[in-house]
Amino acid sequence: MENNFDGLKVMVIDDSKTIRRTAETLLQKAGCEVVTAIDGFDALAKIVDHNPDIIFVDIMMPRLDGYQTCALIKNNPDYASKPVIMLSSKDGLFDKARGRIVGSDEYLTKPFSKDELFEAINQYRS
Repeated sequence: MENNFDGLKVMVIDDSKTIRRTAETLLQKAGCEVVTAIDGFDALAKIVDHNPDIIFVDIMMPRLDGYQTCALIKNNPDYASKPVIMLSSKDGLFDKARGRIVGSDEYLTKPFSKDELFEAINQYRS
């Protein structure tokens, strides 16, 4: 299936340059406009400027972790309906449950495949 995400704005929040770069490359090839952020604080500032359609957020980040970042996004009425997809390097039930509590919509385990990334976007793009 050909994925065409032309004009879709996707934000990737991860403190790992490798993950940011990998996701950015895959998403840009599929036509997305990609905004990256290195942590929650960086992301919260950029969300206001860029108003992304879908947000991917890493759980383990310094300063403001993925759960806190997701909760802040979901608690803001302007962004509460934005799909937030958590990224984690461990596939744990506890992490998934905790992600649901703060309002995340989906959960991907790193390293994720291109198919998993696109599947998540297909599921949540409006």
